[in-house]
Amino acid sequence: MVLPIIAYGDPVLRKVANDISKEYLEEKNTLLGDMFETMYNAHGVGLAAPQVGLDIRVFVVDTAPFAEDEDAPEKVRELLKGFKKVFINAKILKEEGDEWSFNEGCLSIPDVRENVTRRRVITIEYYDENFEKHTEVYDGLIARVIQHEYDHIEGVLFTDKISMLKRKLIAKRLSNIMIGKIKVDYKMKFPKLKK
Repeated sequence: MVLPIIAYGDPVLRKVANDISKEYLEEKNTLLGDMFETMYNAHGVGLAAPQVGLDIRVFVVDTAPFAEDEDAPEKVRELLKGFKKVFINAKILKEEGDEWSFNEGCLSIPDVRENVTRRRVITIEYYDENFEKHTEVYDGLIARVIQHEYDHIEGVLFTDKISMLKRKLIAKRLSNIMIGKIKVDYKMKFPKLKK
């Protein structure tokens, strides 16, 4: 089932999310499928549970759309095409390597894209959909997508990582998103503004 994506301004996007148990996931047995379906419906490459209104440490990633970049080496495109994962109760243990900038966007912040600087290599510990524990190292675009989604479960948005000047320049667009004054081709839920 396609779920509405929570728009910028909703408090759930600012909460540090909670770990879940295997039993929680078993009770919400359609959650992961619904998250993937919602992400694909919105043409995303990642989606975190807070973006569908749940303050839990779960996110899904599928980097296949990046594999369509013909400028990328074949080896990289193959890696991106086959990278589809579920991350539960994730903890980034290390971020290292060179910092590099890349133009990021977010399904909760439609029509806003900015260059964000992140470290190239991460080590992450997480549970998969079968609640098996993994510790893995990722780099490049895969690491970046994971870092972006991980930020969501930490209550951080990519707009927090840009300069104050750039934030001022996009302030009106962010305000418009909060009140639903934006056109998107996927279901969204906008925060209720206090009058």
